[in-house]
Amino acid sequence: MDLYIANKNYSSWSLRAWLVMKKFNLSFTEHNLKLETPSFSNTLATIAPIAKVPVLVDGSTTIWDSLAICEYINEAYLYNKGWPSDPQQRAKARALAAEMHAGFNSLRNQLPMNIRAKRKVELTAQSQNDIARIEQIFSEQHTLFQHQGGWLFGDWGIVDAMFAPIALRFKTYGISLNAPATAYMHKVLSCSVLAEWIDLALQETEIVQMDEAGEEV
Repeated sequence: MDLYIANKNYSSWSLRAWLVMKKFNLSFTEHNLKLETPSFSNTLATIAPIAKVPVLVDGSTTIWDSLAICEYINEAYLYNKGWPSDPQQRAKARALAAEMHAGFNSLRNQLPMNIRAKRKVELTAQSQNDIARIEQIFSEQHTLFQHQGGWLFGDWGIVDAMFAPIALRFKTYGISLNAPATAYMHKVLSCSVLAEWIDLALQETEIVQMDEAGEEV
């Protein structure tokens, strides 16, 4: 398998697919494309219908969306271990993953992932609402599953990968959460596989100006 991703410091969607594949110890070749360079779009033009990452190529199969990649990996390689085994919990996990995939646009636009930075941003009302909803998700799920593994549904899964970049954003911009939500965020940030991504992001030197939001603190 070949996984095409972008700069680790900035590419939250790349992180989601990469994290699932790494956490489940799948073998793949990583292709790191640099944002805002000619080679980025030129390379993707030969393999995918849109110039966005991540892109997974597995033999004759090409997938160009992070959640679709996770679903494919789950079905093809994980024997459905990427989601909770209980049907009701699985449905809720998928709903939360879809909510992250399609929503929280104000937060994403105002607080782009930028692992190397420590920034302050004046939050809009919409971003505050997004943060409040994520705090609710983290808090409720941590309270339910803190003694069963501590991830959103006990065992680590695709839904945790979908929310991992949010924990990194909250760290960058100093977002305060209630105690249960903070406990889950610390769980995410203590993940050894995520730490590998972070270490590599800190070694990058490229600057993507559009993602350098806020003021340094």
